[in-house]
Amino acid sequence: MVSLHESCGVFGVYAPNEDVARLTFFGLFALQHRGQESAGIAATDGRHIRVYADMGLVSHVFDEEALSQLTGNIAIGHNRYSTTGSNRPANVQPIIVGRGANTIAVAHNGNIVNAEYLHRELADQGYVFRTSTDTEVIANLILSSHEKDWVGKIRYAMHRLQGAYSLTIMTHHKLFGVRDPFGVRPLCLGTVNGSRVLASETCALDHIGASFIREIEPGEIVTISEDSIDNQRETGDGRALCIFEYIYFARPDSVIDGRLLYQARLAMGKGLAEEHPVAADLVMGVPDSATVAGIGYSRHSGIPVGEGLLKNRYVGRTFIEPDQRIRDLGVKLKFNPLPELLEGQRVVVVDDSIVRGTTTPQVVKLLRRAGAKEVHMRICAPPIRYPCFFGVDMATRWELIAAQKTIPEIRDFIGADSLGYLSIDGLIKAVDLPRKNFCLACFTGDYPIPVQLEMDKLSLETTPTR
Repeated sequence: MVSLHESCGVFGVYAPNEDVARLTFFGLFALQHRGQESAGIAATDGRHIRVYADMGLVSHVFDEEALSQLTGNIAIGHNRYSTTGSNRPANVQPIIVGRGANTIAVAHNGNIVNAEYLHRELADQGYVFRTSTDTEVIANLILSSHEKDWVGKIRYAMHRLQGAYSLTIMTHHKLFGVRDPFGVRPLCLGTVNGSRVLASETCALDHIGASFIREIEPGEIVTISEDSIDNQRETGDGRALCIFEYIYFARPDSVIDGRLLYQARLAMGKGLAEEHPVAADLVMGVPDSATVAGIGYSRHSGIPVGEGLLKNRYVGRTFIEPDQRIRDLGVKLKFNPLPELLEGQRVVVVDDSIVRGTTTPQVVKLLRRAGAKEVHMRICAPPIRYPCFFGVDMATRWELIAAQKTIPEIRDFIGADSLGYLSIDGLIKAVDLPRKNFCLACFTGDYPIPVQLEMDKLSLETTPTR
C-alpha cells in the first residue's frame, strides 16, 4: 500500500550448456516485484551482444520468438522502476555501450547521486548518451577508464561513483557482478548445473532450480568466465544495506544476510504487538506486503487474524488512464473490504509504512464504511522523515507526512482511532542483525555518504549530450 518503489531487479548467468535467455526470463519473472515498468535481456554468443527489451511486465515483453533471438553462453536481465530518468522506451535496460570488443551490457539496481556531474564530464569528453539514466553514465564511465582489463576499468568506475549500485555487467566473454562499497542494494551468487548465476534476491535462484552460494560482498567485483570465478573487493567505510529490503522490497521467501524475510516480518508484527498493544477483535495485514507482519501481531497478541481486505492482484501498472468515475473509486481499485468480517469489529490494521499519507486515509474510510467499529493502525517502519537518494523512489521531504506532522497529527489526518509505529530499536531487533549493517537514513537523516538536499530523478533528461 505504500508509495515506495524499488528501483530494479537484476540477473545474470554464465551457462554454456543452458538456454541462458530462458533462465534469465524466469529469473526476472521471480524478481517482477522489484520493477514493473520495463524488462530486458541481453545475451552474447562471444561474437555479438544482442538485447531485447520493452515497456511492460516480463510476461508481456517476452515470447518464444523474442527468447529465440537471444542465443549464447551469457545473459543478463533487468526489471525497471525508474529512479533516474523517465519511464520511456529509450531508458529500458540492459544498456549496451561501446564498439567491437570494447562493448559491454549493463543492468543496474540503485541510484548514483553524482550522475549529473559525471554525465557532463563524459559528454565533454565526447561520449554520446542515448538515454537519461545513470546506468548509461556507469557504462560510459567504465569505458572511459585507461585501465587495460575489465576489472581495472570497473574498479576505476567504482572509485568515481557515489551512491548505491548492484550491477550485472556482460562483455563478449565474461560476466561480472558488482556491489557498491556500502552494499545498499542486495546481490547474490548461485549455481545451476555447475554454472554461475547472479541475482538481486535468492527467490530468483529458487525459481530456476539454482543453489545459493553466497552474497556478493559490499565493494566486491565477481568475475565469471568459462573456466573460473574470481573476485576482488574494494574496502569501504562500513555497511549500509537498505532496511526496506526487510520491511517491504524483497520477497518474504528470500534470504538476505542469512535472515529469511518471512521470519523478520513475523518478528516485526510481534514487535508492534509488544510496543503498541490494543484491545481489539481482529488483526489484518494489508495485503500483500504486510500480511506476514499481521500474522506476527496476531500470534503475539492472541487476537484472531483475518482478511478484512482482499487485494486485486491484477491491478499492477497500466498505461490506460481511468475515467473520472473509476478514478473516484480510488483505493477500491486495489482493495475490496469484507463487510461480513468487519461489521462491528475493533480492527488492528498492520501495514509496512506510511510515506505521503495519501492512501492510508482511504483505507481507513473503506474499513469504516464496511462496518469496522474501530480502526487501529500499526506500522512496521518507523516514521519516514527523510527522502532516499539511493535507489528508492520515495518522495521529497516536504511530501513526507512524518516530516510535517507529529504522530498524533498523523493519526487524526488518517482518521484512525490509534496509530503506532515500530521503533527503530524494535525494527533492528526484528531483523536480528547488527544495527551498523543498515542504512536508516529515511528515519534518522544520517546518510552513509553526503548527498544533495534535493535531487531530481529527471535531471539527466535536460543534461546536454554530444
